[in-house]
Amino acid sequence: MNLESSIRQATLNERPTLREIIDLSFPRFFRFFAHHSLDTEEGKVLVSESENAVAGFAKLTDFNIGGNKYGCILWLAVSPEHHQKGIASALVEAAVDNLKNDGAGAVFASVRRRNKASLATFSKENFGRMSFWGLWRLFRFKVFSFYRQIWYAPGEIVLMHDPKKKYGRESRI
Repeated sequence: MNLESSIRQATLNERPTLREIIDLSFPRFFRFFAHHSLDTEEGKVLVSESENAVAGFAKLTDFNIGGNKYGCILWLAVSPEHHQKGIASALVEAAVDNLKNDGAGAVFASVRRRNKASLATFSKENFGRMSFWGLWRLFRFKVFSFYRQIWYAPGEIVLMHDPKKKYGRESRI
């Protein structure tokens, strides 16, 4: 990541900029949900600031299922003029650290199946694909509550962070 970049919690004044990034980053169907998520009080929004401007953001949430706390990176987006600068990877790394420091036992994300750039970023940051049966082993019948908590949509792949595995760019997510 650019040495002049920093990651911090978003302020309310930055909402219009975050909305612009959403509009430039997501298809119409997902924009509605990303905007709605941004307007909720729950969770946190981390921003990457580069040259005194917001370059990207990550929307985080945490939740409890079966007495265990989990975290999720709900939305990750970087303004097009800041692509290929390591900002998305830095946001994912900061998001995982933030969620783990807040007590999450595991961190998840869901990504559109065809979003190759996002899949590569999460893979590089040690996220791997979770099958339905893998999630079933973790949550049993509460797996449907899990899907609701992470705002899962058809056509997405659920990923889980595993710091012990090195998935790398070559990994098949």
